Amino acid sequence: MKDSPYKYYPTFWQAANLIVIYIFIQTLIDFPLAIYDYNHGTDWLYQQWIKLPVFVGSTLLILYLGYFFSGLTIKQVFPFKWFNLLILPAMVITFAGLQYFLNEINIRFEKILPPPSWFMELFSRLFESDLGIWGGILRIVIIAPVVEELIFRGVIMSGFTRNYNAVFAIFFSALLFALFHLNPWQFPAAFFLGLILGWIRIRTGSVLACIAGHAIHNGLVFLSVLHYNDLKDLSVMQTGDSLNYVIYFLLLAIGLVSVRFLTPGVVKSTI
Repeated sequence: MKDSPYKYYPTFWQAANLIVIYIFIQTLIDFPLAIYDYNHGTDWLYQQWIKLPVFVGSTLLILYLGYFFSGLTIKQVFPFKWFNLLILPAMVITFAGLQYFLNEINIRFEKILPPPSWFMELFSRLFESDLGIWGGILRIVIIAPVVEELIFRGVIMSGFTRNYNAVFAIFFSALLFALFHLNPWQFPAAFFLGLILGWIRIRTGSVLACIAGHAIHNGLVFLSVLHYNDLKDLSVMQTGDSLNYVIYFLLLAIGLVSVRFLTPGVVKSTI
């Protein structure tokens, strides 16, 4: 994949470098703390007064670098365009259907590569907060969608849609999005979510619509984890059920078709 014919920042490899820088900055703090906590039985890695400045500083730096090197206006890099609000229930239906199939994929993947206990503990901590359930909502449903969409469907897609065709832009932005999570057990979910959000970005030309979609997806995940004991025995939640395959496939298809007809069409990036 040669970058020379491409003019606008970021190209694929430039986007990959940007993500590596973002991860590296946070790892400079996280890795030593994780080692220290492991050896001393402490909990410094999860102290918000340490994590928050690193997270905010590294995020702002990456967003600024993406904007600065693009040579575009802020509105072009981060297109906060209004969109048809009827897309919101369509996205709820889409991601409800998607969740079932992602759960099926994860079950089969975990049989091949079982996640270690430390990973399960780390994953469970994502939903915990000193602020209780509201802290979890703030982190999972609000902050993560805003930050990740500004980077992937903002900075990265602003360059990809100007350098490449729509299929390339959607696929490879989703690939980088999945790799960014540094988690093989989360890769399928992140990749398919990235595909749909990239498509929504292309259809609407709005990073705001992508933030809304990401928040809906994460909200559904959060609710399913929060109410797992209440939901696990329901017939519609059972995995490997042929009827459920049909139900959730129809939900996914209806949701995607609804988004397709509620959006004006492929929005081309303008310089």
